[in-house]
Amino acid sequence: MKSLIVYSSQTKNTKKLAEAIYESLEGEKDIFPVDEAPSTEGYDLTAVGFWLMAGKPDPKISEYLAKKVIKDNSLFLFATHGAAAGSNHVKNAIDHAIGLKNDVKIKGVFTCQGEVNPKVLEKVKQKPEPPVWIGDAAHAVGHPNEEDLSALRKMITEL
Repeated sequence: MKSLIVYSSQTKNTKKLAEAIYESLEGEKDIFPVDEAPSTEGYDLTAVGFWLMAGKPDPKISEYLAKKVIKDNSLFLFATHGAAAGSNHVKNAIDHAIGLKNDVKIKGVFTCQGEVNPKVLEKVKQKPEPPVWIGDAAHAVGHPNEEDLSALRKMITEL
């Protein structure tokens, strides 16, 4: 099996997940930041990772999913976020990502909190209407942690 891991990461949270996936997958595999990523043609599995921006996958990954993921692939989505795990904010973002590629078989989804850059946190706290996830951000400190990475590795080995 030939696998491709593509990720977008501003604070290295999503990159940590991408590297854990890479280490856990067997067979031929490649890993790329989204700016360097090829088309998914020729790969059996594509794992695409992102951070959330305005309740959706970040713009670079959204564009990648829309243009470079071909329908013959199986897709594994992974994401980091400041919001609480399982929140509607996260569910809506995953649904949006799936909607960009609703013609592709989704093999799995993994999300976990990721520590929010303190400068970003201060900036969004100043908004007249702070984002819905702001109250959860304090719980994201230190994530993804070893427990998160272990859960992801287990999921990948069970694919």
